[in-house]
Amino acid sequence: MTDARLELRNICRRFGGREVVSDLSLKVMPGQVTCLLGPSGCGKSTTLRIIAGVDMQDAGEIYVDGNLVCDTVFRVPPEQRSIGLMFQDFALFPHLSVQENVGFGLKVHKSDKANRVDDLLDKVGLKHFKDKYPHELSGGEQQRVALARALAPKPSIMLMDEPFSGLDDRLKDDIRDSTLDLLKEEGTAVLLVTHEPHEAMRMADEIALMRDGRIVQQGAPYNIYNAPVDRKAAAFFSDVNVIRGTVEGALVSTPFGEFLCPGRPDGTEVEIVIRPQHLRIDFDRDGRGPHPTPQDGTPARGVVQRARFMGRESLVEFRMDFDNSILRATVPSVFLPKPGTPMWLMLRRERCFVFPVPSKV
Repeated sequence: MTDARLELRNICRRFGGREVVSDLSLKVMPGQVTCLLGPSGCGKSTTLRIIAGVDMQDAGEIYVDGNLVCDTVFRVPPEQRSIGLMFQDFALFPHLSVQENVGFGLKVHKSDKANRVDDLLDKVGLKHFKDKYPHELSGGEQQRVALARALAPKPSIMLMDEPFSGLDDRLKDDIRDSTLDLLKEEGTAVLLVTHEPHEAMRMADEIALMRDGRIVQQGAPYNIYNAPVDRKAAAFFSDVNVIRGTVEGALVSTPFGEFLCPGRPDGTEVEIVIRPQHLRIDFDRDGRGPHPTPQDGTPARGVVQRARFMGRESLVEFRMDFDNSILRATVPSVFLPKPGTPMWLMLRRERCFVFPVPSKV
């Protein structure tokens, strides 16, 4: 089995008595893009700074290719760690041309430097801009120059802290894809920090979901999305609807029928979580809805509050008859029922998640 290019073991970091990174362990394999995903303030950027060597952990160890680079006593200087850095601020030198920026700090023979710079600028599609200066470039072009500069020394690891946040939304996907292609071609192990689930899903081979300084779930994007560890994990990737109930005899009774809840003791309060795209909508037939099915359960009636076309889908909000709560459903393409229209909703059983209600701290 291939050894990890980067490994973090039980990293902790405290500021003013508060633990901002707590017992964090993580492996990044060669050629793999791993994403630290989580809300602002959860410890993502602090973790990156510790790996880069610009901050130091209070506990734990960091290894590169199996070799210790940092614990709480021993510390390899940042410039000797073979780690490339890309941040929100591209930090290009304004007085240097594009080719001079890319070649800055590259300690090789002059001809080798020129070849490496030309090769990278060609790969990022900016070879014809090599004599221009940063202020003459667009944001997307500056981002590609920063990427080429970070890759020039052939780092074994690339750390990227929200590198696309300053770009126009229309450019982001193209820039992300071209960046990912180049990183894969170079065989670099990448640790990307972002708070955007879409970015993580698009770029990462593996996602480490962070919350309050800890990794709460880790795995392939498909698994993280489709098997969230709790309600907060599910809600981080999309809107969710939540229905509460109480376990009795391994079952939870709801207006949408019964849900299996094996292993939960009687009296346990649970949340049934379902994403808006997995609600099934049916029409009202003189006060009657569709027949119950094993797949979709029992229908429950609601009244349309509002409907909005969102571009790729329509969002419809319903006020439910059984408790006056609001449930949201999305429908592909255009579906805009008028407010006040009664309709019936069903929950697709295989798309529901059942979690215990979090205890109040």
